Amino acid sequence: MRTYWGIDLGGTKIEGAVLSAPSPDAVLVRRRLDTEAPKGYQHIIDQIVRLVNQMKEETGLVPERIGFGTPGTFDPRLKTMKGSNTTCLNGMPLPQDLEKALGVPVALANDANCFALAEATLGAVPEVVPDYRCVFGVIMGTGVGGGLIFRGADGQPFVQNGLQGIGGEWGHNILEEGGYDCYCGKKGCNEQVLSGPALQKFYREQSGEDRKLKEIVDRHKAGIDPHATATVERMLEYFGRSISTLINVLDPDAIVLGGGVGNVDLLYTEGVERIKKYIFNNGVVDTHILRPKLGDSAGVFGAAML
Repeated sequence: MRTYWGIDLGGTKIEGAVLSAPSPDAVLVRRRLDTEAPKGYQHIIDQIVRLVNQMKEETGLVPERIGFGTPGTFDPRLKTMKGSNTTCLNGMPLPQDLEKALGVPVALANDANCFALAEATLGAVPEVVPDYRCVFGVIMGTGVGGGLIFRGADGQPFVQNGLQGIGGEWGHNILEEGGYDCYCGKKGCNEQVLSGPALQKFYREQSGEDRKLKEIVDRHKAGIDPHATATVERMLEYFGRSISTLINVLDPDAIVLGGGVGNVDLLYTEGVERIKKYIFNNGVVDTHILRPKLGDSAGVFGAAML
């Protein structure tokens, strides 16, 4: 029996799943372990081996290959990891070390690409655009990122990692000149405008009060808080600008909005209207802007589909 093995490597948890078919309903086993990242790089490798062994024991199966969703990206030139907030991974030859430890070939993609691949293959996209050619997965949560999926000539979808391993890195394009400082060294990146913390920071600066994004949106809808309205208007306007750029460059069949900010229903109505202001298509948006279907399963399912 052919099986699909995926590992979602997070900063606090490592999740593994084995699927008997490319379907969210075909899970044979799903397990989690603590990453215990402060114990270092080799300990993370050991935890992954431990998790895979548990899944092998529970299923009685042995993987032919394993897909991994990771924080950060793999640099094809240096053959090492970069840009990971699990900092002990940076500069390390993670794929090679995993293959040595596990004894099977591995495939890696960052977590945003895994989200995009999962939604393109098992989630929201096939139900709406089964013959898609290009899908972009947007993450707008604590951070902001993106994943880019194409369908190959053989009909199979693949992650576009790119020449430098940064394909889909939408979160660190400058959206607001002179905006908030970003950890990447620039100012006003998408992440520093459209992430949940950035939107809450803007509200706090305007109002002097701390509120969660959901409460800010609710207060805007109720018409009781001009600072909430200013924050939501800022979100919608910059969402329209940033998504229009994606569409202008890639013209994807669908864009799936993940992360906590992606739950804001106004993005699918008023947000799309803002895209129309900026798109280079006479104000017409045919691109499907979709809610994700797989929730927190997207990372591990996308890794399995690698």
